[in-house]
Amino acid sequence: MTIMYGIPNCDTIKKAKKYLNDKNIEFTFHDYRKDGISADLIDQFFLQLGWENVLNKRGTTYRALTDEQKSTLNESSAKQYLLDAPAMIKRPIVIHQNSYYLGFKAAQYDEIFTS
Repeated sequence: MTIMYGIPNCDTIKKAKKYLNDKNIEFTFHDYRKDGISADLIDQFFLQLGWENVLNKRGTTYRALTDEQKSTLNESSAKQYLLDAPAMIKRPIVIHQNSYYLGFKAAQYDEIFTS
């Protein structure tokens, strides 16, 4: 079972979904906004991928944080920000064969889904 986590209007999510659909790879899409996100799931993401990798520092949601919030950022505060604003989670996160992957690049997906 393959699960993709993200938000549907994200361009990177759209590319990743198109890739999987074009290759006839079955997957389930977990929409943070519709399906929600739990502290336990974020803990798993942090454990598998590292909290600093999961936090999307390029997005507008992160940029809206105050300078103080950014300068005092740590694993605990990042977790709370992601619970409050899941759009701040780097996308997509894919779980395939119990391995976690972050982001989308066709070459990376070629490797993941041909093994």
